Amino acid sequence: MSRASLAERLEAHCAQLAACRRCALEDPAVVPILSEARAPRAMLIGQAPGKVEIASRRPFAGRAGKTLFRWLERAGVDEGTFRERVYIAAITRCYPGPSPSGRGDRVPSPREREMCRRWLDAELRLIRPALLILVGRLAIDAFLDTRPLSELVGGAHQVEHVGGSSLAIPLPHPSGASSWVNRPANRALLDRALARLGDELARLGVTSAARRGHARRSA
Repeated sequence: MSRASLAERLEAHCAQLAACRRCALEDPAVVPILSEARAPRAMLIGQAPGKVEIASRRPFAGRAGKTLFRWLERAGVDEGTFRERVYIAAITRCYPGPSPSGRGDRVPSPREREMCRRWLDAELRLIRPALLILVGRLAIDAFLDTRPLSELVGGAHQVEHVGGSSLAIPLPHPSGASSWVNRPANRALLDRALARLGDELARLGVTSAARRGHARRSA
């Protein structure tokens, strides 16, 4: 598929997604968050938008997003380039509301995940991504397995899906609600994952090899 054709089909897809109200969430102002990329070769898949994303209309616009884009800088790609060249998706596309515990956001229910899966599957078929960046447990479980993060983060895994085959690089969730990255051994796994990610992004032309080398020296 040509880049122009893909861009047109993604525009049409996003128009349909923007009109989706299948879950009938309590707040009628809560609508799906859309990616800006129209000619991507890679996809990032997160869990769900947060409250800040609903206000800004951009994925990963809140505190977790700031952490994520700091990580991606270490992989050699700045936020603007990443948003333009990597399609940002999620397991569910609307803000699920606060967690009943009062800490963080509510985890989307299995029904919500099932009802929203059609959008992700459509994107996988359209983009046929060479690379999947899986951020957080829900995204990782959807493509890999339920092993502990310490056995998955830092590796690169070939996965099959409705759009074909992709190399998947899992990352922990960047939310402050997760303490996983605070452990030294896990920080080393994150470093390894970002190094692998930087190499793959450079190989796909998302970022230049020169910028990747600068990021490594600055890390």
